[in-house]
Amino acid sequence: MTRYLELVSPAGTPAALRAAVDAGADSVYCGFQDSTNARNYPGLNFDADDLRTGVAYAHGRGTRVFVAVNTFPRAGDPGPWRAAIDAAAKAGADAVILADLGMLDYAANHHPGLRRHLSVQAAAASPLAIRFYAETFGVSRIVLPRVLSVAEVAALIADTGIEAEVFAFGSLGTMVEGRCYLSSYMTGRSPSCDGVCAPAEHVSYREEEGQLVSYLGRVMMNRVDAGESAAYPTPCKGRFSVRGEERYLFEEPTALNVIPLLAELKSAGVTALKIEGRQRSRAYVATVVAAFRGILDALAAGKPLPDTAALRAIAEGGRETFAAYAKGWR
Repeated sequence: MTRYLELVSPAGTPAALRAAVDAGADSVYCGFQDSTNARNYPGLNFDADDLRTGVAYAHGRGTRVFVAVNTFPRAGDPGPWRAAIDAAAKAGADAVILADLGMLDYAANHHPGLRRHLSVQAAAASPLAIRFYAETFGVSRIVLPRVLSVAEVAALIADTGIEAEVFAFGSLGTMVEGRCYLSSYMTGRSPSCDGVCAPAEHVSYREEEGQLVSYLGRVMMNRVDAGESAAYPTPCKGRFSVRGEERYLFEEPTALNVIPLLAELKSAGVTALKIEGRQRSRAYVATVVAAFRGILDALAAGKPLPDTAALRAIAEGGRETFAAYAKGWR
């Protein structure tokens, strides 16, 4: 069957990779167990042997593997990032997802046959920026930041001719990929350099006056009543007291879901849909990928869409949004 759009799934662990492949993902993306990737959390990610095994499993079933090396090296310490690119190439990965200019240059010169995708962490959202990365480093695909309307996505693709991968489902942040340092002020660890926002060792929960209260370091992130939905305590999802009113200051917990916009995104020239969630369980990955696989196959065959209740049930905060794709603000 002709693919309607490429379905790119998160694979935070080897088990999640297998679950994504078995559920019908066209491609999966993963990272190594260090600060070279933007989901550097305990219990997640791959070592070199895991990646080789995962690539073999995926390739044996027709699925591609992309490796995220998408954080920014600290000055004078490019070694781990170069080693990650080398290991991805050695394992037979189909592409590396990069953000740093130096790492793009390294990959282009040392592994010219390895596809280079531009991470959303680079936040390239103009034709000039996209052409720069494509012409200078041979970038073949860009993961577009979540600040663009469908019309703006279409204009960028038409202007540059590049493959575009867009986010389709999962958690949202403040949409400033590659430029968020809120967590580093509270924990001393940067999402952009250390690959971790709200690291688990700094997160704590307490029962206070019948409510569950979450902290990041010494800063209270939220307090919720029994049965109330709450996100993982990242700064942008915190509920703070502002001028006497308790409210979500930056971003309310809600999930992106673009299923009603799939036809528009395809018409815009989008190549691939990216599912967010390398921190999620293999059960979550299997559920989301299977649901999107059924929807995309139905669209390709011109059949009615299957029910999507399973996706609504696991949406963050119990709510869904089109986010900037259908934005009415400027």
